[in-house]
Amino acid sequence: SLVATNKNESNKPQEKETGSIAEKRPDKELNYSIFGKNYNSVVVKSDELKGAIYYLKSGHGGPDPGAMGKYQGHTVCEDEYAYDVTLRIARNLIERGATVYLIVIDKNDGIRDETFLMPDKDEVCYPGKTIPLNHVKRLQQRVDVVNQLYKKHGNAFQRFISIHVDSRSKGENIDIFFYHDSKSNSGKRACTILQETFRAKYNEVQPGRGYSGSVSARNLYVLKNSYPTGVFIELGNMNHQRDIKRLIIADNRQAVANWLTLGLVKDFKNNK
Repeated sequence: SLVATNKNESNKPQEKETGSIAEKRPDKELNYSIFGKNYNSVVVKSDELKGAIYYLKSGHGGPDPGAMGKYQGHTVCEDEYAYDVTLRIARNLIERGATVYLIVIDKNDGIRDETFLMPDKDEVCYPGKTIPLNHVKRLQQRVDVVNQLYKKHGNAFQRFISIHVDSRSKGENIDIFFYHDSKSNSGKRACTILQETFRAKYNEVQPGRGYSGSVSARNLYVLKNSYPTGVFIELGNMNHQRDIKRLIIADNRQAVANWLTLGLVKDFKNNK
């Protein structure tokens, strides 16, 4: 889980569950070891997401690295890059006063600025459960955790965000795109806001580039079976060299996290 240590209130900081962060006033400096030594200090700068609950799940992990690509002789694994982007989103959301749960956890990776993120298999499922090898059991484990937390938080604004990197043919260069459950109107609205945010940001920073990321309904296990509104995000194609090149640059991973955060803030303000 995410554990915050408040540096400003005593000489011997107390550890607090992430769930209490939404009630803290802005400008509190907190410490999160989960983000790693370079990013562990987090200042809550605003309360614009106060009351919002986010379950952030990076795809695969543990015994399953997910999609694997090759770039400059290195093996590039989906679970490592999806996790890094997920951590960056989590940190952004906490800075804005949200309550955040990481569903997949790697206690010793943290946010990494390296180009090539070394793969490992020590990820666990919140709050510390071994991730099963069986695909369906792995998905069910994550859904069960999210649903239990959802019931705990009652009528609060809640979102389940799943971050992946797709595996397609080598010739297919794709922009970040979004899935929602076919029965979820709130999921469709959230996906559309994220899509519009990316289109606007690309128009701002790379005029003329264009953006082709789509929004569509898909019958995915985690979307179909989880209680909170879900958004499933694909960051690119792990088999396409240009997509991998984009993903391995730390500044790009941070930009993706920042743009997704902007969309999530707009979703909260429009749909809470």
